[in-house]
Amino acid sequence: MKICKSGFYAGLCAVLLALPAQAEKADRSKPVNLEADTVTLDDIKKVSVYQGNVILSQGTLTLHADRVQVTQNTNGIDKISASGRPAAFRQKVDGREEFIEGFSERIEFDSANSQLELIGQAQLRRGGDELRGAQISYNSNTEFYKVVGQPDAKTPSGRVRAVIRPKASIEQPASRP
Repeated sequence: MKICKSGFYAGLCAVLLALPAQAEKADRSKPVNLEADTVTLDDIKKVSVYQGNVILSQGTLTLHADRVQVTQNTNGIDKISASGRPAAFRQKVDGREEFIEGFSERIEFDSANSQLELIGQAQLRRGGDELRGAQISYNSNTEFYKVVGQPDAKTPSGRVRAVIRPKASIEQPASRP
């Protein structure tokens, strides 16, 4: 079976454009709340490690993980690294009544560069649209996604997958003569 590469790339571009995951902007000014079974804090290095049923929330953002490491700088939170089986987040999309959800073995967020990484069996969903791969990278400054499959995979599950659901069409009223 011959696969049309240009059709695949066009489909992938369509799903990437369909998922402009702009987080709820109001969330940035809200406090970050963390809950866990245990926490260790290093005030000198400004690193805290939360373990056991960790829940991080900030406005509409919720993150669930087994372990979360938070690094701070003079401006506040610098980096967040979460791991779990899976680690998961959910956040409202800015200006819309819909959410974006992500799942992976590890979630890395670098606030200085606005870079989000979903690593290991990564999934990203918005509405009915979905991206899957070994790793998903997203930069909210440039709104650029990159999805990588498992390069040595011998099965179809190691490839990048995109599901693009048809959007509901708005019917126009019939014009009258």
